[in-house]
Amino acid sequence: MTTPHPVTPLRAIGLIARRELNTRLRTRSFVVGTAVILVILAGYLLLQASLFGHANKAKIGLTGQAIGIAAQLKAAGAAAGKDVETTVVLNPADGRARVADGDLDLLVSGSAADLQVLVKSDLDGQLRAALNGVSRQQVLNAKLLEAGQDPALVMREVDATQVGVTTIEPPDPGRGQRLAIGLITVFLLFFGIQTYGAFVAQGVVEEKASRVVEILLSTVRPWQLMLGKVLGLGLVGLVQILILAAAGLGMAQGTGVLTLAGVAAGTVAWGILWYVVGFFLYATVYAAAGSLVSRQEDAASVITPVSMVLMIGFVVGFNVLLQDPTGGTVRTLSLIPLFSPILMPARIATGAAAGWEIALTLVLTLLTTAVVTWLGSRVYRNAVLHTGSRLGLKSALLG
Repeated sequence: MTTPHPVTPLRAIGLIARRELNTRLRTRSFVVGTAVILVILAGYLLLQASLFGHANKAKIGLTGQAIGIAAQLKAAGAAAGKDVETTVVLNPADGRARVADGDLDLLVSGSAADLQVLVKSDLDGQLRAALNGVSRQQVLNAKLLEAGQDPALVMREVDATQVGVTTIEPPDPGRGQRLAIGLITVFLLFFGIQTYGAFVAQGVVEEKASRVVEILLSTVRPWQLMLGKVLGLGLVGLVQILILAAAGLGMAQGTGVLTLAGVAAGTVAWGILWYVVGFFLYATVYAAAGSLVSRQEDAASVITPVSMVLMIGFVVGFNVLLQDPTGGTVRTLSLIPLFSPILMPARIATGAAAGWEIALTLVLTLLTTAVVTWLGSRVYRNAVLHTGSRLGLKSALLG
């Protein structure tokens, strides 16, 4: 009779992780959930591309004397950041119908000094400024001529007078995109860590309730089982995040919403690193929390406190980033290990994180992860075979 070879720790962890990975990746919920998120993401990006393109364009109908201001209006629109397309409308009634149908954004009539505008509901602020500028310029030209001045010469002198501006730092034309990339990263990391961390806890409770854990622990040690489960589910979450990130980058570039591909790719790389660190930090806590109870009905009571810490970091960090990504508040929050995994990648994307801050935060988070993993494995080892009522945290720690 052949004596079976003992399973090495690495092999045991690998087998458990592979089991979790294969089981979760083949589930209908993973495939459908990923597909739904991709559809929502595609719809959002197409909407953004459509709104962005429409926001910078304006179709203006000109009728009567207003036909003569077409060139001035295009120039004024360009100065205001609008791509103005003018159309001659011979019949005002036809122009009104086209505005009502949305074929024209507005219909302009009257003399240059007294323009009248017809819109469907509201006049865009940039277009209002452009039209006011055309009218004021016409009135000013008339007054200058009355005073015997050359309007062109006077306006050249006026335009030559500019405010002197000195900047400490050069402006960043991609600031808005950097912030958007950072905020999306915060959401994806929060989603991945919370969702799959909760799966770890639910899996632990399920194995306890079905007594499967007793069979598994006859072959492997508790810390191997916990680490294998954390590793397997972490890889499932990583696969989903990579799918969403790759598809999102492709669609964002395809629709023209994203032009900073290098920044986005770098953020994805940093995001992967911080996801791995952050998931291990929280997943071991989720596993320990799940081991304290024996029924799925009681799982929420132990999972909620962990999720709330992550939720606070997400909500507060997201709003602070939105208001001031370079401020002291978000810098302080990102240095706290419990919040670092979801906030530091966002600061890196916005270019607000210094190299020493990244290094310090990574070291602090890794040290915290090591301590939490040791405590979590101790709780898991002492509580995973406990059945019946919920086991107290203090009892689980002391064994």
